[in-house]
Amino acid sequence: MTMASNLLYRITASCTSRRPVFHAAIASASRSYVTRAHPAPTPTTPIQQAIQTLLDQIDQRHQHRLDRWTKYKDKRVEQRVEYLTNHGKPGSPSSETVRSDAATQPYRPMDETVELALQLNLDPRKPGQSLRGSLSLPHGNGKNFSVAVFTEDAKLAELALQAGAVAAGGHSLIESIQGGKTPISSFQRTLASPEIVSQLSSIARLLGPRGLMPNPKLNTVVPTDQLLDALSKQMSGTSNYRTDKDGIIRLGIGKGSFGADKLLDNIRELMNEVHALKPETFGKGKKGQKKVAKGTKYYLKAHLSATQSSGSFLVDLRTLDPTSPFFMIEPQ
Repeated sequence: MTMASNLLYRITASCTSRRPVFHAAIASASRSYVTRAHPAPTPTTPIQQAIQTLLDQIDQRHQHRLDRWTKYKDKRVEQRVEYLTNHGKPGSPSSETVRSDAATQPYRPMDETVELALQLNLDPRKPGQSLRGSLSLPHGNGKNFSVAVFTEDAKLAELALQAGAVAAGGHSLIESIQGGKTPISSFQRTLASPEIVSQLSSIARLLGPRGLMPNPKLNTVVPTDQLLDALSKQMSGTSNYRTDKDGIIRLGIGKGSFGADKLLDNIRELMNEVHALKPETFGKGKKGQKKVAKGTKYYLKAHLSATQSSGSFLVDLRTLDPTSPFFMIEPQ
């Protein structure tokens, strides 16, 4: 075999042996379909764009419902009048009253809550990897809560009632709750001064399952000189957060009526809080591992949604990570 033919034989053999790999690469590059083994990646959206698009969708839903409400308003009124005429009881409003009331009642749109679901690379079963706390958002979360205050200071309890607490007191309030005179359903949050916490054990079975037991981690056990300030924050909607079993924090960051700027301010506050609480070790890692492996991600996913939205936006994590140069700005 000549040198030229030997070289040609080697080239042919090399191409033949690599042909399956070559054809696989060509097929992968030219594939126009998606399979379960090769799913199409979900596009991410910068946080500013996600919020603005979400607010636009909320406005569209409100306008659609307003149009339907206006279109069928007269029909609903006449149906109401007909029902009261045929089945009304003595003392029911007259047809003139129903029509006049309907004419003065405006359309009341639902103020949807905007929620951020942030998945962290945390395993709450491991020590130090369960985040829990309370956060005062710069513009609140759009909710007002009824609060009960536990304190032995009678004067402070009186001031708390004047400030808006639905119930305040010491041992007498505990007995009232225990006896059913003050129902648990009458308040949504609780505050306590340190000296009375030990006495709350008698109603722990009533408060605990509803998440109402005062807890220092949630800033609901506070010194007496800070109790009134804490009451004001709790009533105006201090947000409590915690990671679930999958390491996800779900938090309502405001209402659709807030506008984009206020929602962005609230998200910025939340992300700074979550980053400040970043544990030294996170993720799966190896047993006994004390340091995080290089390149391990702390933030995994983030979804933004509204109360009545049909889906959610997968947010670009670069715009949510406080350590990123694109934090709260749109990448170019």
